[in-house]
Amino acid sequence: DFTRGIFASTQVHCPIPLEEVEAMFRTYYEAAPFTVLSSDPVFLKQVVNTNKCMVQLEQAGDRLVVHTAIDNLLKGSSGQAVQNMNLMFGLPEDAGLRLKANFF
Repeated sequence: DFTRGIFASTQVHCPIPLEEVEAMFRTYYEAAPFTVLSSDPVFLKQVVNTNKCMVQLEQAGDRLVVHTAIDNLLKGSSGQAVQNMNLMFGLPEDAGLRLKANFF
């Protein structure tokens, strides 16, 4: 059931070259186990039944377009509750959340 996924895009003015922006995003999210920066377009099938947030960047002139996809049940409240519990009890952040998308 792919109706529970959320796909969102936003645009911002950004004259910085795409390669530099991608490098900043990769550095920022390198320790985030559930955020995946993709150079290919993102699809809901990649995130349904996972706690992942897929992010794809593209540039149109001086506009940066950020596309994201999440499963709003697992990345939403239930997955966040497990992730927070893991942090509270000193467990690996991704314990119980290493789920594989139906896409693969």
